[in-house]
Amino acid sequence: MRVVRCVVGAIAMASMALAAEPPKVVAVKAGRLIDVKAGAVVANSVVLIQDGRVKAVGPSVSIPADATVIDLSGYTVLPGLIDCHTHLVADASDADPLSELKSSSAKRAFESVPNARVTLEAGFTTVRDVGSYRAFVDVALRDAIAKGDFPGPRMYVAGPYLTITGGGGTMSGGLAPDIVLPWDLKFGVADGVDQVRQRVRDIAQNGVDLIKVLATGAFLTHGSDPKAVEYSYDELRAAVEEAAHKGLKVAAHAHSTEGIKSAVRAGVASIEHGTYVDDEGLRLMKEKGTYLVADIYDAEWIRESAGYPADFAAKQPEGDEIQRQNFKKAAQMGVKIAYGTDAGVYPHGFNARQFAWQVKYGQTPMEAIRSATISAADLIGRGQPASSASATSGIRSCGRPKSAAAPSASGFSVIESSCAATTAASTRSRIDVRIAAPR
Repeated sequence: MRVVRCVVGAIAMASMALAAEPPKVVAVKAGRLIDVKAGAVVANSVVLIQDGRVKAVGPSVSIPADATVIDLSGYTVLPGLIDCHTHLVADASDADPLSELKSSSAKRAFESVPNARVTLEAGFTTVRDVGSYRAFVDVALRDAIAKGDFPGPRMYVAGPYLTITGGGGTMSGGLAPDIVLPWDLKFGVADGVDQVRQRVRDIAQNGVDLIKVLATGAFLTHGSDPKAVEYSYDELRAAVEEAAHKGLKVAAHAHSTEGIKSAVRAGVASIEHGTYVDDEGLRLMKEKGTYLVADIYDAEWIRESAGYPADFAAKQPEGDEIQRQNFKKAAQMGVKIAYGTDAGVYPHGFNARQFAWQVKYGQTPMEAIRSATISAADLIGRGQPASSASATSGIRSCGRPKSAAAPSASGFSVIESSCAATTAASTRSRIDVRIAAPR
């Protein structure tokens, strides 16, 4: 394992060096290429990259004479992966929301830099980052990555949570009533239709890419009940309408049965978590084209971790298997599914662990990969997002590569075709197209 880690680290560092001054034309020879649109694995393909953009892909692509050639004939190459539910401005090592009172927004911003880097090195070239307690730190992080200040995935960010007073997106649970929070820890609080409209406008004008609304209570908030409905249909509809005026989609955190259905009827783009969704809710989601973004792995980490507050740990086991069985139903019914892990609840860089669980609970390996590529891109609404110009694609290898050359910032991830199948307990440096379900 020590050799594997050294190889992965060396390739990743070389990739970043290439990304600083990328050659104009790069040709990547792929032993096997995963064509997510066709749902097929294509042998002996070429990925042609020009000026940082993929220009042609396939077995018949000609390699220009002036191209820098990267020989990955011993590897399987796939598009850069997308995680549609991350919290880069969060750390699993301190899961209590009240810890925000011990950190400034500046400290949170600096702490997020390594989170961005390890996410990229895990092969995730794009993330949809769905909220932070400190308002707009995620916006600053996104912009710094885009400018090339440090490596990280392309980010689509939600800014502060839109939440009711004392709701699942607040950190007021457990605080004395005379404690007044700073503005950036309560920016997204809104009650009633008029306040919701105003708050969506306020959030939107600060440069976010989507709105995140907490339609129901939460597992990981003090004093919050995940089965409780928090926003009414009218409030949710107001949020969707105002967001649409700004060209933004709405992601709805929703656990409770009725809260999920209200959010779907209101027109949200996605249901995040979807723990207690019933058959009617799934039918509504399919009918309206609403995506399910279900974090069906992270409960494993919470169960094994000693760092979570006792009241969080007590709530979590109740919904674990219910959520997973409902994910399975959704897959069987043809509900749209986009890959989302809730990274930040568990360590950043472990994002790929959920693939095995999606296969265990109803998806084929190719469907799981598509959920993190073309389906995720469709949900984001940006076609086929790739890594930022300053960031490289993730590199995954098991064993010694045949070439020391490293890929450029192509938005493609690389894995060796001879890797052992991934399991839920695998390390972040191992991922394989076979994605075997955990036993």
